[in-house]
Amino acid sequence: MSDPVAEILRRSKTIAVVGLSDDPSRPSNEVAAYLQSEGYEIIPVNPRVSEALGVVSYPNLQAVPKPVD
Repeated sequence: MSDPVAEILRRSKTIAVVGLSDDPSRPSNEVAAYLQSEGYEIIPVNPRVSEALGVVSYPNLQAVPKPVD
């Protein structure tokens, strides 16, 4: 039986991380940094930060200017 989460990650290239913190000690930042290091494009979505992990943050998913997986 295949793992559905693993299959989604295999097919995905661009991942919006809702609630991504700009604080490196926060779990959302650690997970997103790992995904970024593995080659995924990370799009931060958090109205409280202007950028995270060197990428512009958007206030909500509707504001993201490109499709996300």
